[in-house]
Amino acid sequence: MFEYRLIAQCPETGARAGELITPHGVIETPVFMPVGTQATVKAMTPPELEEIGAQIILGNTYHLYMRPGADIVEEAGGLHKFMQWHHPILTDSGGFQVFSLSELRKITDEGVEFRSHLDGSKHFMRPEDSMDIQQKLGSDIAMAFDECVVWPTTEEYSRAAMERTISWAGRCKEHHSRVDQALFGIVQGSMFEAQRIECIKRLEDISFPGYGIGGLSVGESHEDMYRILDALCPEMPVNKPRYLMGVGHPANLIEGVARGIDMFDCVLPTRNGRNGGVLTSFGKLNLKNRGFARDFTPIDPSCGCYTCRNFTRAYIRHLYTAGEILAARLCSWHNLYFLVNLMKDARRAIIEGRYPSFRRDFFSKYNEGPIRP
Repeated sequence: MFEYRLIAQCPETGARAGELITPHGVIETPVFMPVGTQATVKAMTPPELEEIGAQIILGNTYHLYMRPGADIVEEAGGLHKFMQWHHPILTDSGGFQVFSLSELRKITDEGVEFRSHLDGSKHFMRPEDSMDIQQKLGSDIAMAFDECVVWPTTEEYSRAAMERTISWAGRCKEHHSRVDQALFGIVQGSMFEAQRIECIKRLEDISFPGYGIGGLSVGESHEDMYRILDALCPEMPVNKPRYLMGVGHPANLIEGVARGIDMFDCVLPTRNGRNGGVLTSFGKLNLKNRGFARDFTPIDPSCGCYTCRNFTRAYIRHLYTAGEILAARLCSWHNLYFLVNLMKDARRAIIEGRYPSFRRDFFSKYNEGPIRP
């Protein structure tokens, strides 16, 4: 039910175009995956996501466990039916949220004790619990429970977290039983190249059909992120998908693809969109700025999304000023379209053998910075 096919690869950069076969459809990679944390991509309906070309979206194990509960989603027929999204879904393990949202947590080799960010109630999550929740959710791709370490950290703490992540990955695989759901391992090791390489080799000994790269975009510089990818990606199996978790800046996507990454996700396009921040081919804009009050041009004249085809910067700024919900919807729509289709364009460039020039052209425009009125 799950297979990765490598279609084309750039000999100069290592950029890959492939296909991921899942029970709910084929995913063409590289791909950007909109985040639907609580069984919804904020401000977007499923038909709208289909219109922008989204192929796969994410659900969040921690949040769905907290509310409405995995049992309710299972009773509804699973996450696809519950949210009326009939294409592939990936669920994260809940590990990142357990570590980032709960101020009071206790980590042991058995699992993590934490308090709910909603009501302060105490919970304990083991790798086996994460698997049970994700199997009830019924996603196409589940992620192994891991310990995500923010930067900066020490080499000693990073190694301890890596060892725990590998141990938990083995427990996840042993407990996981749903045959129509692929289970990905997660590579940890912070900014330490040797730890990253060791981690992927030991995870491969356990054997997973795909791998997430966790613990990046957690406070490090872009240069450090690229350094880790440069060291890690050549060590990763060629015939399995590579998922760079939580990364959504356009430049990071282009550089990640150049290093052989297949899958990306991030809350950035909807979070920024709710606050007036928009992505364009020439940089970022904040449409709340007063200078856009009489700017009757699209967000990005080269963009073909619904927002850019129909509305101006001046109108969207007016919506924000007036406190209208439509502002957040239109900007989220545009940002998601921008990233989803940036990856579609990258894929086309890889297949046509011109990814290096595509990459150069992107940065020649993007590095100019935003055009302001």
